[in-house]
Amino acid sequence: MNKKLFIASLSWSVTEDQLVDLFTSVGEVVDVRIPRRREDGKPRGFAFVEMGTPEQAQAAIDQFNGVAVAGREVVVMFQDPNREQGRAPGGPGGGRPPRRDGGGGYGGGGGGRY
Repeated sequence: MNKKLFIASLSWSVTEDQLVDLFTSVGEVVDVRIPRRREDGKPRGFAFVEMGTPEQAQAAIDQFNGVAVAGREVVVMFQDPNREQGRAPGGPGGGRPPRRDGGGGYGGGGGGRY
């Protein structure tokens, strides 16, 4: 059973330390990560929290899902193992298959035709 949580709709002002303090009220917090944008270092509005046991993770969902944290109602759910670090399955591009027709650019390209 999973003990890793995904926290969505998180206020940009929330820190890792605040999440540790919050989730410690229901059990042991093993790890907390708030991903940040590469461009400017601002939080992306979601976090990952790993609890000590699956039972503690379920208790955290029961207690905090739909609760206002720093003025925003957060969504707390089990982390989908395919969405580690917020990436869709299939890597960059959100899981879309690569183009095979050589197209692209304006008008879809011509694949080498003139």
